[in-house]
Amino acid sequence: MIELIPAIDIIEGKCVRLTQGDYDTKKIYNEDPLEVAKMFEDYGIRRLHVVDLDGARQGCIINYHTLERLATQTSLTIDFGGGLKQDSDLEIAFNSGAQMVTGGSIAVKNPEVFSSWISKFGSEKIILGADAKEKKIAISGWEETTNKDLIPFIQTYHQKGITKSICTDISRDGMLQGPAIDLYKEILEQIPQLYLIASGGVSSIQDIEKLAETGIPAVIFGKAIYEGKIQLKDLIRFA
Repeated sequence: MIELIPAIDIIEGKCVRLTQGDYDTKKIYNEDPLEVAKMFEDYGIRRLHVVDLDGARQGCIINYHTLERLATQTSLTIDFGGGLKQDSDLEIAFNSGAQMVTGGSIAVKNPEVFSSWISKFGSEKIILGADAKEKKIAISGWEETTNKDLIPFIQTYHQKGITKSICTDISRDGMLQGPAIDLYKEILEQIPQLYLIASGGVSSIQDIEKLAETGIPAVIFGKAIYEGKIQLKDLIRFA
């Protein structure tokens, strides 16, 4: 059964969504992320992906108080990302209730630090963020596309102990045009032991069903829920 992971993106303590990572497209869906998290929990969701968009922009954890509220007032398992650059950021995140953290840009810009997190905090607590544009890794809030190929990038860290990776096809994020199923199939064919978390483009319950049929372990989705394309009651059978 595919694991369902709703996303809550935070700017100034509010639940928002961007389109293709563009901050100018910010849309506020709820003033209180805790209200949203409790709603997910009521419908059988057990996992949450929380992104500190302020932190991603400023390069250090910002919205940890919101993370703490989500962690202490729900029973959801939370993975947290956005602006994590040094050990102290991770310690704040874990002390605020995150069970896992996601690192993306840091894995490209400072691989020594990211690799040290795997040994220091444990591979089960570190998720590799692998965001791609035309199969090239993109970083810095997707404002910069590197020359690093997606699958070899994931393979390198898988060999270092990473077991979980969130892969976002940037061209599909927030577009509600369907996930990059062929890309995910290709990744799993080459790295079959990877716990691959698909992200970007989910527009309907049918998209989730297709990912499940393909054997994708987990999926992150956000805009489809907030825009009413997916009804919470439709998720119950996956929970």
